[in-house]
Amino acid sequence: MNLEYIVNIIFQVYIWLIFARIILSWVRHNPYQPVIRFIYEVTEPVLGFFRRIIPPIGVVDISPIAAFFALELLNRLIIQLLRMLGL
Repeated sequence: MNLEYIVNIIFQVYIWLIFARIILSWVRHNPYQPVIRFIYEVTEPVLGFFRRIIPPIGVVDISPIAAFFALELLNRLIIQLLRMLGL
């Protein structure tokens, strides 16, 4: 397994966690359930950052969309840097 593959998997898992959080925002759930609390605690730093930059439009929070784009861009930049360094 090379480092490129591991970095890509880490980013994909994080993107899926954000997606799970989006789905959780649509349904009633117990916020104290450990898995749900984990998802919120792991994704809040990134989503909170984008929420401060991009306020909700009415009741629609578009910060996850910005997070998806930024994470994909960061993933590609890191992989390109790893390729340039020969790792």
